Parts: sequence; structure tokens; C-alpha cells
Amino acid sequence: MELQPIFSPPSSVGNACFRMRHQICMSMNHHMCKSDARNRVFLRLQSEYSFKISRGSIYCSNFSENNPTTPSISETTDAKVIYSVAPAMGHNKESHPECNSRVPAIMDALEKVELTSKFRGSEVIELQSLRPASVDDIASVHAKAYVSGLEKVMDQASEKGLIFIDGSGPTYATPTTFQESLLAAGAGTSLVDSVVAASKVSHNPPVGFALIRPPGHHAVPKGPMGFCVFGNVAIAARYAQRAHGLKRVFIIDFDVHHGNGTNDAFYDDPDIFFLSTHQDGSYPGTGKIDQVGRGAGEGATLNLPLPGGSGDIAMRTVFDEVIAPCAQRFKPDIILVSAGYDGHVLDPLASLQYTTGTYYMLASSIKQLAKDLCGGRCVFFLEGGYNLTSLSYSVADSFRAFLGEPSLAADFDDPAILYDEPSKMVKQAIQKIKHIHSL
Repeated sequence: MELQPIFSPPSSVGNACFRMRHQICMSMNHHMCKSDARNRVFLRLQSEYSFKISRGSIYCSNFSENNPTTPSISETTDAKVIYSVAPAMGHNKESHPECNSRVPAIMDALEKVELTSKFRGSEVIELQSLRPASVDDIASVHAKAYVSGLEKVMDQASEKGLIFIDGSGPTYATPTTFQESLLAAGAGTSLVDSVVAASKVSHNPPVGFALIRPPGHHAVPKGPMGFCVFGNVAIAARYAQRAHGLKRVFIIDFDVHHGNGTNDAFYDDPDIFFLSTHQDGSYPGTGKIDQVGRGAGEGATLNLPLPGGSGDIAMRTVFDEVIAPCAQRFKPDIILVSAGYDGHVLDPLASLQYTTGTYYMLASSIKQLAKDLCGGRCVFFLEGGYNLTSLSYSVADSFRAFLGEPSLAADFDDPAILYDEPSKMVKQAIQKIKHIHSL
């Protein structure tokens, strides 16, 4: 792991930190406390386990295998959405697109349109004070040398304020990155626990949404990449198999960039189907249409690069003609979603033209797909999305889709900024992928 130190400290989190209602509570092993600087970061860690239900929220502290963080059956009876919030407020770099304002912006929007536990009671549950992922959880996807190496460089990050942990430069670390990345991954596995538990007593379990960062789908088994530290959705897939016996996992990645880390983790695995739609030619340049898996996993990877300018019509067609038929044929036990909102027309890092309505359609359609195929078991994981306004309102509209309520996209989207989609090129790509995968 190549390290490139930066000698200026990370920027202040500003008022965003105080807007967050989420309280990070992590259990710490003695080996995580190797310096006074790191100890100071975690002075408020708690060590006693308890549950407290307040306005639809679930609080817990100190996590062990004997004390899972899942809500009780009665708490999820009426729930339609269960979400976790791990904002990684200490993992921040000034002027970086993947900054610590992202999750607070989403929470502000959810509050504004009254979609949080406070306003929705038993319909919307917030799972708080989350169980961090264990090192073994991370090592189910990533090399142990990478995991231990990242933990060790936290002392260097404490000394220098901020370092780069990816040789190409875009992925940084601060003194809290290791612990906050464990928490992000744990927020996902905790939701898997909750959704699976609810599915055992209800045909309509809540959809899970992990509002987490750092994102994960670029992180390769050997290390970090492209803003991503640990592969959150990949870790959750292995966890679903190991902890719950859900053998067949279907992963949908609609981030504007190819989820190369998830792709690589399961490229030879026939039991995890990875399907990525992404902008053709965008970072990191992987995800070619003929990359379909290897060995026993051949056919269990589907990459569909879409031309720049693809929008709502393209994605609706892709869902109907590619995503749904693949899932129906695969017959998954659970659906996991790398939910990147950086394909929005307002997002600065790409040139697709999805709208808030596109994401409402995807959320509604994927929820129905899970209900039809795998008992409603479905968890979304936040990936990209760097225009804070389009990100936050698109996530809010996804929540409305989960709740079965009408979209508010018309109040936000401006059709005047859209242009004609490259329909011919989209059709050609879809026809090619259907031929390759015999759809």
C-alpha cells in the first residue's frame, strides 16, 4: 500500500457535525488504542450494551455476537424502511467530492420532507449505535495484509493529519478512517440482520438503506481505490451467506462508475451475481460488456456500459429488459444494491442525465423485484453522489418509493435541462448484452 503523506490537517467538519443526530458508538479492542492521539479521538466510546426505543429509533451500545443489534419482531411489524446512518465525520478532506457533508445533507433532506423516524413512527425505523464490522468480516473480502496495514497507518495519519492510501491519489485517510470504515461496513451487515429477521415473520419486510461512507464498490480485495476503503456491499454479501445461509446473492450496482472492486471480489463465484450499469469510458475504465465472469462464475457477472447522455428512458428499458430478467433467472435469496446517485444530471463527476424520478423508479422496481423473488429481502448501500442537493433529494425520493408514496421528483427535476438521449446507442448496448447473456 503506497502512502503519500499530506502535512496539512483535515478541514473542520463545521456545522454539519452538529446537525447529525446519529451518535457513533464503537466497541474498541485494546489493539486499536496504540497512541494517545488515537485514544483522544475515541474518548466517548461506550462499553455497556442496551436497547432503547425512542420515536422509532433503535439505540444500542457495545456489540458482541451474543447481543445482535437487530430490532425485535414487534418493532418491525409495521416498518417499511429501516435505515442506518454512519456519516464518518472524521473522515474528511477539504474540497474533496467525497466529503463529510454528504450524509448530513441526506439527513437534512429526509427531515425536511418528514421521512425520518421522528415523523413516521413505526413505518420508518432508524438503527443507531451500530455494531462495527469485525476484522474477520472485512477479511471475507479483503486481504488480511491490507486490513492490518490500514490499521497500522492510522498512527501515521494521526501524526500528519491526512495521508493518501491509494497510489493514484483519490483515496485518503485521516486518524479515524479505519474505525469509521469498520462502522460503515457494520452498518450494512446490521441491516442485513434486521431485514432477514423481519422477513421470517412478514411477507413485506422493510427495505434497508445504509446511509454510510466511505463508499465501497471500488475497493479491490488487495486495497483501497476511488474514494473507497472497504467493499461494504461485498462484505454484506459474504455476511449474508455466512451468517444467514442466504446462498444466492444478487447485487445491482447503478452507480455511474463501474463497481470494479465488487466485480473482482466475485468474478469466479457462481453464487453471487454482480450486475453493473455505468457510464461507458468513466472511471476506472473497467466493466467492459464482455467481462462476464471466470471459471465457475462465468455468466454471473454482467457489465452494461451506457453511453454518455443516457437518462430515464434508458434506465427504465435496462431494468425491464436486463435487470429484471437476470434476477428472475438467478433466483436470489437476497438483493443488495450499490446505490450511487452520481448518475444524476446535476452531478459534477459524470455525464449521464438521470433524474430524481429515475431513482424513484429504480427504488420502487427493485423493492418489487425483491418481494417477487426473495421474500422482500433487500438492502441498499450508499455509494456515489456528489451534488449534495440532487443526492439528498434522490435518496429522499427513494425512501418515498419504499413507502409506496408518490414521487416528488416533479418538484425538483427541471426537464428543460435535459437533452435527447442517445437512444440508438442505448438500444445497441442492450441488444448486445441480451445476446451475450441469452436474455
